[in-house]
Amino acid sequence: MRTQDAGHRAAAVAAIADRDYRRAGDEYTRAGWRVLSDPREGIEPFSADEKGWVGDGLQYLATSAVCYRVAGADTRATRRGVEGVAVAKDLTNGLEHPVQHACLKEFVGDFRTVAGLDDVEAAYREAESAYKDAGSAVDNPQAWGTTPLFEAAATLIQQVARGPANGEIALPWEDLHGTDPDNPGRFLAQRAVVKRQRFPSLVQQVITDGFLAAPRGTTEYDTDHHRCPHCGSTDVNWVAESVVCLRCSRPTAETN
Repeated sequence: MRTQDAGHRAAAVAAIADRDYRRAGDEYTRAGWRVLSDPREGIEPFSADEKGWVGDGLQYLATSAVCYRVAGADTRATRRGVEGVAVAKDLTNGLEHPVQHACLKEFVGDFRTVAGLDDVEAAYREAESAYKDAGSAVDNPQAWGTTPLFEAAATLIQQVARGPANGEIALPWEDLHGTDPDNPGRFLAQRAVVKRQRFPSLVQQVITDGFLAAPRGTTEYDTDHHRCPHCGSTDVNWVAESVVCLRCSRPTAETN
């Protein structure tokens, strides 16, 4: 079970497939607001939650900002960025663990990046320091790195990176983390380092290209049952409620 987005995430993915990025931004915004207000049954946004389900809401707001920028609606992207920074900071009143607070600082860097705000580098360096400071309180950094909060913070940069990489996984989970889990602080801090170095240019690339790929779901290569009418690829990506081309993220068609 995912978080309770009332179907707006699926609508956003469908809008991306239609290249209607303004509508995608609207739907991701609605998904974000919905999840932030009521993440899952029995989970409240301002209560302790070791999994951090509110992360999906932050991710959707950040994704909406990218969509708006690709659509040329920079003012709306700025509003989402300012909003997201404020919400990420405020959620420290619910999430309790210091490593979760570090992840929220990482989200602050994300919102500054996707909205084109100032102080991106400083925000990521603050997150990097927070991860290192939290390291002594972390027994298993891989486990934290796969909780919903941390996965949500990784999803958007992975989605943005797909477009310039012809739909492939350009930033796998391993590349976003350090090499030594016995040093938990540095292991998790690598997320902020990678984003500081790569995320701003990736966002600028999708804006320049006018193309944000759909998130990656279940994929199949070289199928004999689908062919994209737009680019001819037979590689398929099933995500949300859409069946799209793995390469160009447009709706693909069954061949039999």
